[in-house]
Amino acid sequence: MDPVRQIAFGYSTQCNIRCGHCVAADASPGTAKMDLDRAKDIIQEMARCHVTGISFTAGEPFLFLDDICKLIQLCRENRIYSRIVTNGYWAKTREHADRVVSELMLKGLSQLRLSYSRWHQQHINRKNIVHAALSCQKHGLDYFISFVTDFSKQDDSFEQFLRDHHLKYFPEPVIYFGRAGEFDRQRVFTDYRPNVCSMNPYLSPELDMFACCDGANRFSKTDFLYLGNLRNDNIDALFRKRETNVLYNLIRTMGLTNMASYLGFKAREIVQYRKCELCEKLFNSKENLSILTESATADLINWRR
Repeated sequence: MDPVRQIAFGYSTQCNIRCGHCVAADASPGTAKMDLDRAKDIIQEMARCHVTGISFTAGEPFLFLDDICKLIQLCRENRIYSRIVTNGYWAKTREHADRVVSELMLKGLSQLRLSYSRWHQQHINRKNIVHAALSCQKHGLDYFISFVTDFSKQDDSFEQFLRDHHLKYFPEPVIYFGRAGEFDRQRVFTDYRPNVCSMNPYLSPELDMFACCDGANRFSKTDFLYLGNLRNDNIDALFRKRETNVLYNLIRTMGLTNMASYLGFKAREIVQYRKCELCEKLFNSKENLSILTESATADLINWRR
């Protein structure tokens, strides 16, 4: 059975707010934007390569709403599921939110993902999130609110706000990269997790493609997640590189915890890291990467705690 192909599409790294937790803050120097015609060509090529889902993300896509609408329409014409990830700054009134959501529905958007947290809401009135969500409900557009949290008590009132307004949301753990890299970690109250990751790929405005959208170019010592650039490789080749990499497949199946255990990490060391941090500990080390690569099809694949 052919693997499902989906991708986070970074049309631009430009954002209108500066959140204290932003994982994308160190993903690209300054701001970059993809050429619209180039983006159209890429989506057409993705359709030919059987990509079934595109999530427009990176910076704030609504800063280029006319362009994104053209790309959304192109996705619909090619039967590609489309999503926009947004901070909701544009939904200042219910009336304006209705107009925008109605236009997105007309263009064929499949889902709207609203980012919400105590960091976002230092810049964006949380009523905007309500306006956008209610407009989605009114027009029949699928939506959910990505509630970014470090699971501290500070977030209780923000979560209660969503409950009080009967909004659909999902808690999303803070990733301690970017500006969040300096945060104090909250203790993890759970058992020994497998840390399996779906590894959704990411395409940057500079046309660099990475095997995972969360880590992006964090792996500077090994380039473990870097797949290539579309100026030099075609999309199908880069997807096949992702799909045939043995270690990527083991991350998606056996999980990072087993791999860390194989390397000799103590149990108490493993549980102190969040998933993305553990991945960086394993694969941003040339020594660790060499050991895991050599053993991937032999001892490692049979290792279980």
